[in-house]
Amino acid sequence: MMSSLGGSEKMATILFCIMLFLATSVSAASLKVGFYKSSCPSAEMIVRKAVNKAVSKNPGLAAGLIRMHFHDCFVRGCDGSVLLDSTPGNPSENESPVNNPSLRGFEVIDEAKVEIEAQCP
Repeated sequence: MMSSLGGSEKMATILFCIMLFLATSVSAASLKVGFYKSSCPSAEMIVRKAVNKAVSKNPGLAAGLIRMHFHDCFVRGCDGSVLLDSTPGNPSENESPVNNPSLRGFEVIDEAKVEIEAQCP
C-alpha cells in the first residue's frame, strides 16, 4: 500500500508544478506566429516547406525535430544554443556525447536558414 505524502513532500511537489508551469509559460510567451512578418514575410513558409520536404522523405525525422525543439526550449526558453557550432576550446551542445547522435534534423534547419538568408538578407 502506498503511503501518503508528508507536508514537505507535498510542498515540494506543488513548488515543482508551479516552477514547471512558469518555465513553460515564459518560453511559450516568446514564440509567436508572424514574428518575421515585417522583416521577412516568407520566413514561416520557407521553414514549413523545408520541414515538409524532409519529413516526406523521412517521416521519422519529425520526431527528431520535435526532440531538438524540446531540448533547446524546455530549460531556459528557446535560445538556439543547440544550433551553435563549436569553436576552439568551446565544444557545442550539438557535438556533446549526450546529444550526438540523438539530436537529428540539423540539415533541415540549415536548408531553411540558407533559403531565408537568400530571400531576406
